[in-house]
Amino acid sequence: MARSATRRRPASAPVAEGINPKAPCPCGSGRRYKHCHGSGYAPPVTRPFEGLPGEPDWVALRELVPAATAPLRTTGGRDVTLASVLPGGAPALVRSNGEILLGVQLQAASDDVSRDIGTALAAALEAPAGAPVDPGPVGAAGSSGPRLQELLDLSAPLEVTVHEDFGFWLEGTDAGAAARAGLERANEAVLPTERLEGLGAAYWVRPGSERAHLRWVRPEAEEPLLDALARLSASEQLLLGEGTRYAGAFRAHGLVVPVWDLPADTPAAEWTGPAAEFGARLEQALTVTDPLTADERRARAGLLSRQVTLR
Repeated sequence: MARSATRRRPASAPVAEGINPKAPCPCGSGRRYKHCHGSGYAPPVTRPFEGLPGEPDWVALRELVPAATAPLRTTGGRDVTLASVLPGGAPALVRSNGEILLGVQLQAASDDVSRDIGTALAAALEAPAGAPVDPGPVGAAGSSGPRLQELLDLSAPLEVTVHEDFGFWLEGTDAGAAARAGLERANEAVLPTERLEGLGAAYWVRPGSERAHLRWVRPEAEEPLLDALARLSASEQLLLGEGTRYAGAFRAHGLVVPVWDLPADTPAAEWTGPAAEFGARLEQALTVTDPLTADERRARAGLLSRQVTLR
């Protein structure tokens, strides 16, 4: 789904006495003040889902998983169903029975995706049952509502269910012929996807008959994770077994998503064991704090060359 990203500009740039415009911004972003909070633009939120239970799964549903849902609960006790995507890319729906469906894959995005989705959720909470949800400007136009972290019960874990198709769009509804036809068209684009149990946000996907992939959204900060992956690569411990290949990684919403090529004819569940073994090796590598060796630095450079940032 194509997305655009813009920065919202306030009416006037913030003024702070005693701050050198060329000095580092006090917010800790690492940029000069004049290019950050002193620029008149809202700085981007690099990890919009940070602080939410299941942050890696939020990233996965936003960028990688075609059809999935998860139950949410608001601070006011309202039940909500989070969906990877809704019909037509709608940000939210309220069914005639009052059930709220909240989409995480939006057609446009600002520099704070959490506020984009939170704006849609706030509008859905106020919308009458069965009525269209109108959140106002969302994404590129500048979302003005609260963030998800302000609206959701943060004590509830995120429990993801991956679906074979988008049948959940019409569950419990009396859908007409046009809606059913639209559902069939959407289902044709769904790639077989499974979540590996017990491994966090590790998703197996088969895009074709020749290869499958494992995409594993990791919760660690980027720099320590890359060092650990480099150590494993240099010691030839980066693969998941015979016939596998480390393909590279995505960078999405502040997290890194390592990707492996897998044989297409091996069922997804059979990769749970090899992936768990790799996870144990990675955890051990993350505990090492020694400077990288020359071989490990070369391996790290190779890993960086195979990273793609999702926007």
